[in-house]
Amino acid sequence: KGGPCGRPFLMRAFLSRVYALSQKGKDTAMTRNLMELAEKLLPVARAAGEIELKYYREGAEVIDKADGSPVTLADQEAEKLIAAALRELAPDIPMVGEESVADGNIPDISGGRFFLVDPLDGTKEFITGGGDFTVNIALLENFVPVMGVIYAPVSGLLYYGAGTQAFVSDNGKPAKQMRVRPAPAEGITVVASKRHGDPERLSDFLKDKKVAHMLNRSSSLKFCVIAAGEADFYPRLGPTSEWDTAAGDAILRAAGGQVTQLCGAPLEYGKADKRFLNPEFVAFAP
Repeated sequence: KGGPCGRPFLMRAFLSRVYALSQKGKDTAMTRNLMELAEKLLPVARAAGEIELKYYREGAEVIDKADGSPVTLADQEAEKLIAAALRELAPDIPMVGEESVADGNIPDISGGRFFLVDPLDGTKEFITGGGDFTVNIALLENFVPVMGVIYAPVSGLLYYGAGTQAFVSDNGKPAKQMRVRPAPAEGITVVASKRHGDPERLSDFLKDKKVAHMLNRSSSLKFCVIAAGEADFYPRLGPTSEWDTAAGDAILRAAGGQVTQLCGAPLEYGKADKRFLNPEFVAFAP
């Protein structure tokens, strides 16, 4: 049986697993270098967020993309700013951005090292005046997310992580290290999407789990609340794209969490042939 959850796994998934295992438990020079890169990207994420806040306060025209999803000038201008910064910081590493892919611009990522960018994750939240939208920037090595930066412009929370270190900074205050928490004895907190999903299916999926609380968030913030020890489990029973998950995946890994497909296989990245679409998955604190 083929496919990512069948046997044999696709070579990309196999390489991802081998790479992840080879890095497990190491806080090496590579991790330090990745964290240095993340720290250089923090002002970039903030600057992209400032663009978005301008349109958030003033209103932005909404355009429907070919796939029916919405886009605004805020998405497009933020991605241009991020792309320019990445070209300056890491000119040899290609960038896969949501809006550039929508325009048909997909670089060669066969080497497995590339950036994945969602300049405005949670566009529907942004359009309707909700505050749970984010800037997502991730670096992948051998198709594995190894560094992530997520900025929530409305709250001012800035999350980032690489290797075995993950941090959060609140409105420019000194960053605090994050770590996932053990499952509380009274039951887990499940984080679910504000705007997507089937409540009946979610309830059925959770029927064998001891759930104490439900938390609704939009965008990549669902990964962040688990990384920060504020929630425990995020089942995504619906479509997402790689730029929606890569930064959160990297940060959650760095905080001690995991992200897997429903069958237990790691999420695959770099699937240009599948329009960078993800299968259903779960993110959790082990």
